[in-house]
Amino acid sequence: MQKIIVVAFFLTSIFGFSQEVDQKIESLQSQKNTLNNQVLIIDSQIVNLKLERLRGDVQKVGLPELKEGEELINHLAMSLVYSEKHEQAKWVSHIITPDVIDGKVKRSNNFRKDPLVKTESASTRDYFIKYKDEATGKYKYDGFGYDRGHLAPSADFRWSKEALSESYYYSNMSPQVAKFNRGKWADLEGLLRGYISSHRNTQLYVVTGPLLSDSLQVIERSLHKVSIPKFYFKVVMDLKNEKAIAFIMPNKDLKYPISSYAVDINEVEEVTGINFFHKLEDGLEERLEAQKEISVWVPEKQKGDVKPLYQPDLPRGVFNTVQAKRNMGTSKKMTIRGTVVGARKTRKGHLFFNLDKSYPNQIFTVAVWKQNIVNFSYDPLKEWKGKEITVTGKILDFDGVPTMAIEKESVVEMEKEGKTMFKVE
Repeated sequence: MQKIIVVAFFLTSIFGFSQEVDQKIESLQSQKNTLNNQVLIIDSQIVNLKLERLRGDVQKVGLPELKEGEELINHLAMSLVYSEKHEQAKWVSHIITPDVIDGKVKRSNNFRKDPLVKTESASTRDYFIKYKDEATGKYKYDGFGYDRGHLAPSADFRWSKEALSESYYYSNMSPQVAKFNRGKWADLEGLLRGYISSHRNTQLYVVTGPLLSDSLQVIERSLHKVSIPKFYFKVVMDLKNEKAIAFIMPNKDLKYPISSYAVDINEVEEVTGINFFHKLEDGLEERLEAQKEISVWVPEKQKGDVKPLYQPDLPRGVFNTVQAKRNMGTSKKMTIRGTVVGARKTRKGHLFFNLDKSYPNQIFTVAVWKQNIVNFSYDPLKEWKGKEITVTGKILDFDGVPTMAIEKESVVEMEKEGKTMFKVE
């Protein structure tokens, strides 16, 4: 009996202790939940304050000058003027901040009409028809041939759920060729976010829009007959560091690097009739809007890149590096001319040269395999770097990059100070 009493006491002690521990855990978990809720509230307040600051900054210097009859539409993180005739924005103004670097908000794909457009914005029916297949019960999409291209990119707002969601208003959409929207246009957007990644002390004022005119074709099957722009512009300003640049890009599958489409803001003003950053002091505005130095905006490793040579200026039968891809993987020989901007020797002793654009954006590569280096009377690694060269041969598909393997120096011409140093065959 005494043993039973001792065991009962022991078990009671254990269960009592466990219950006490459970209560403490429950109390701490409750405190944690309360703190987590407070953190969420504070985070929301911080985001709202940042949005308030951005709206103030946009209003202060980021908006183009309004024309007679234009109505400014202000959202949380972007402002725009809508063209009822073309059923898209004339321009959209927003700011890219360092918050975009650590932003984790995912795409919402919440495409919808803009409630602030009084005349009613474009809608889903302007880009495709969605219907239910009675046989399978699944939805099918009958597209009209164009992407719903963002003017102000959703990824620029990935630090704010609300702002990112608003970027899916149809007032921020324009019909873009798929390979353009997902290709060079997306690359340009990434280039600007990359600039912010290496310049965290500043923010970028960006104005984006289509080049609109009365002669544009429309999407005939669209509900509101949305105009199809032939060109788009993007105007960019780093006010703190007094840097600016602009781009005009055709709405098609682009082969040339982004740098080929860089212009100054003055040129965009001339073709659009829009007066950008007009609230700046005149002298500063003039200095900024005359800039178009692309090297300021690219990553450090790409600062040595150059524009591919202008094809019409090349002799007959000689092509620039962009054209190299046309015969990649065929047996046809081509003569390609470009500037060596990157040169390296692999561990196995092979030589690789990137022309015009360096890794990882290379558009044409020349390779000299180790066994063929002896066929050169000079060291290509030293002699070609930074020089304009002309090479002739078959173009291989090397992991998607047009690559020409050179076996001897007789198929190479090298230019220096406008004179040919090596020219044979």
